[in-house]
Amino acid sequence: MNITEKILSRHLVSGTLKPGSEIAIRIDQTLTQDATGTMAFLQFESMGIDRVRTELSVSYVDHNTVQVGFENADDHAYLQSAAKKFGVIYSRAGNGICHQLHLERFGIPGKTLIGSDSHTPTGGGLGMIAIGAGGLDVAVAMGGGAFHLTAPRVVQVNLTGRLRPGVSAKDVILKVLERFGSSGNVGAVMEYAGEGVKTLDVPSRSTITNMGTELGVTTSVFPSDEVTRRFLAAQGREADWTPIAADPDATYESVFEIDLSTLVPLAACPHNPANVATIASLAGKRVNQVLIGSCTNSSYRDLKTVALLLKGRKIHPDVSFGIAPGSRQVVLELAREGLLQDLILAGARLLENACGFCIGNHQSPGTDAVSLRTGNRNFEGRSGTKSAQVYLVSPESAVAAALTGVITDPTTVETAPPVEIPDRYIIDDSLFLYRETAGKGIPGAEIVRGPNIGAVPVGTPLPKSFAAQATIKVGDKITTDHIMPAGARLKYRSNIPAYAKFVFEPLDPDFHDKAAANRDAGVANVIVAGESYGQGSSREHAAMCPMYLGVRAVIAKSMERIHLANLVNFGIVPFTFVDPAGYDAIATGDALAFDGIADAVAGSGEMVVRNTTTGATFKVKAALTERQKAIVLIGGLMQYIASGRS
Repeated sequence: MNITEKILSRHLVSGTLKPGSEIAIRIDQTLTQDATGTMAFLQFESMGIDRVRTELSVSYVDHNTVQVGFENADDHAYLQSAAKKFGVIYSRAGNGICHQLHLERFGIPGKTLIGSDSHTPTGGGLGMIAIGAGGLDVAVAMGGGAFHLTAPRVVQVNLTGRLRPGVSAKDVILKVLERFGSSGNVGAVMEYAGEGVKTLDVPSRSTITNMGTELGVTTSVFPSDEVTRRFLAAQGREADWTPIAADPDATYESVFEIDLSTLVPLAACPHNPANVATIASLAGKRVNQVLIGSCTNSSYRDLKTVALLLKGRKIHPDVSFGIAPGSRQVVLELAREGLLQDLILAGARLLENACGFCIGNHQSPGTDAVSLRTGNRNFEGRSGTKSAQVYLVSPESAVAAALTGVITDPTTVETAPPVEIPDRYIIDDSLFLYRETAGKGIPGAEIVRGPNIGAVPVGTPLPKSFAAQATIKVGDKITTDHIMPAGARLKYRSNIPAYAKFVFEPLDPDFHDKAAANRDAGVANVIVAGESYGQGSSREHAAMCPMYLGVRAVIAKSMERIHLANLVNFGIVPFTFVDPAGYDAIATGDALAFDGIADAVAGSGEMVVRNTTTGATFKVKAALTERQKAIVLIGGLMQYIASGRS
């Protein structure tokens, strides 16, 4: 077996590991973050379970740490009290970014992890099967329920050689994105192998698995080897190590070969992580802003490299330069080695150990600015400035641009020596609360609820037939940022009526009013989309808020894994066009008739939709498992659970 099959088979609850079939697996660990976690814990509460049933669950606060207004502080008070009551470890604001922290303190090779953040596959760098999911799926797992997914096909990425100075792990994953793109990879796992693996430390491996999310795959995974053992030993967790490797005769759907020694510095150009070009081809382009950090490139390895490159130098006067470390441990290590001084003297602005700029929560660039970032997403407007041109690059490329004021190939300037991990990291877990009651909880603890903490919205059973309107028609690669904007809107995530006002705000600011009017008039809303609908974040609000506004179906040419699962969880039928030409037969505002939709969903999933505005008809199909059919028919996963069927 390969690594993926080994870990999944050990956790299999139901189904068979045949690619394309539905399986259920036992989940060992869960993580939530504050932007998605508030609703996940509200959902967990509504299930009536007294405590978590996982080996470990952690609630991180790392997204909404810029507290303008009472909403974010109230959410954090709610999350802290819920963690105390239900037996969850609580990571306070300022402790760091969930994925970096989980890698340092809790990730264990061979374990399963799901998180209500799409970059949970960061844990694959330790040899975990770590998967991003909607908050409701995480709430079910916290209660001891299985996680359902499609048994994946496994692609091997075989690494040979060694990276040259100035080239790093970010360039590896950008090469993979260049080859596979950001769509069309649903149901796959990328498994890394080869002699080149041993040349990559755990933070580098985790950079690769983190951005594997941008491929649209289920997850990515590395072996657990001597490199992994040394990392865990330095964290004081050698007892958590176990070796994991593919068998010599393991099979894969396909193999992609990368000779690390031939890689050159790369960049993801606006506005998609798979829009890859060489740094050399972009050299000389003026840069206004450089930001280093996010869950992708904020480790000790990354920031020590940055500090070594900046020592004795000054940032270009035309560049705004900020650094967001991934954790307090990273900051403490830099301080111990005197490297913080080098960063500050060079002109860096030290930002909080949080997601911050990556989610558009601060540091928005200026009008038409060029911003180089070490994050993982550069969707249009995600930075907070729609006209900005955001490029994703390695820390080495970021520093080269920050010093010169233009995009510069880091292999053409002075490079830094390889960074070795310490024999022992500085370990201070004081901002992790309730470790002593983890898994047990405190039943009598009070839950704190501010006025922004709303109720969990409840769906209704799918009607046998309904009249609808194509309330919005969108194009290809629509992300969950397009559907439910982040940034300044994040603070409303625990208040669905308030957050729903911003559904599709970047594309159609009037969508909320039109959809709400249709809902109140008894007309269902339908979203029509092109290829790869629902890319990006795992935010379940991109299904929950449309459900609240009366959306009953999405018809797309194709859609991404997590978003499709979230649509099902909230009772929205995820249709695809049988013939993609059907997309052209619908215009925004057209009236649509879904006659016999409930029977169609319960059966083959295929049906004919009538465009009553034009008289045209077209075929659609919902390719659902029997379990997913039952969830959609009853109105969503919460209702399915309440019925006693899960």
